[in-house]
Amino acid sequence: MPAQVAAPVESYRVVKAYPHDPTAFTQGLIYREGFLYESTGIRGQSSLRKVKLETGEVVVQRRAGLETHFAEGLAEWKGQLFQLTWQSKVALVYDLASFAPIGTFAYSGEGWGLTHDERRFILSDGSNRLRFFDPMTFREIGHVEVTDQGRPVTDLNELEYVNGQVWANVWHTDRIARVSPETGRVIGWIDLRGLMSAGFKLESEAVLNGIAYDAPGKRLFVTGKLWPRLFEIEAIPRARE
Repeated sequence: MPAQVAAPVESYRVVKAYPHDPTAFTQGLIYREGFLYESTGIRGQSSLRKVKLETGEVVVQRRAGLETHFAEGLAEWKGQLFQLTWQSKVALVYDLASFAPIGTFAYSGEGWGLTHDERRFILSDGSNRLRFFDPMTFREIGHVEVTDQGRPVTDLNELEYVNGQVWANVWHTDRIARVSPETGRVIGWIDLRGLMSAGFKLESEAVLNGIAYDAPGKRLFVTGKLWPRLFEIEAIPRARE
C-alpha cells in the first residue's frame, strides 16, 4: 500500500481584528446573520451568548440551567441551538431567537466540538473520532477516524463545517485541521502560530479554540479561550522556509 502524502500546510493573513471578552472560556462558536453565538465553559461559569461582532458586546446571555454543567460545542439547526456539555452526557437545546430552553438530548462519552453538514450533526469527543448524529433524534449514526499520513489525529476540539470539510481545532496546538468527513483524512492544515500575542495568554488553557464561518460573506473567524481578540482571517500559501 503506497504511503499517504503529507497534507499541505497553509499560513494565514489577518483581515480584521475584533474585541472579544477575555473572560470567555470559548468552547463553541458560530456566526449567524451579523452575530456570533458562543458557548463558554468552566463548571459554575458556563454560558450561552449572542455577541455583536463589531464590538464584542454580549447582547443576550443565558446561564440558567448551566450551573452544574461544563458547556462545550455549539451548533444551530433549523432555528434551534444545540449546546454540548463536557462530561454531563447531555446536549441542551434552545430557541435561537429567544434562548428559551426547548429540551435535551442524551449521548454517550464526552462532548467537545459540534457542527453539522446538510443532514447530520458532527461531534468531537477529544479522541480522533468524528461522530455523526441524527439532528432530529440525536441518535448516533456513524463515525470516521481522523488521520494524517495514516496516523491518528487526537484531541479534536471545536468544529466548523466549511465548504464540505470539517475544520477542527486541535487542543493545545495552533493548528486547524481540514478534514474530509467522508474518509476522515486530513486534507490540509492551517498554521496559526503568532496570531495571538503570547503576552495576552495569561494561563496555559488560553489556547486557540473557536472557528466560525460566515457562509454568505465567505468570512472565517477564529478566537481562543480567554483571548481578548477575535480575528477574521484568510488562509494563504505558507512561505517557503
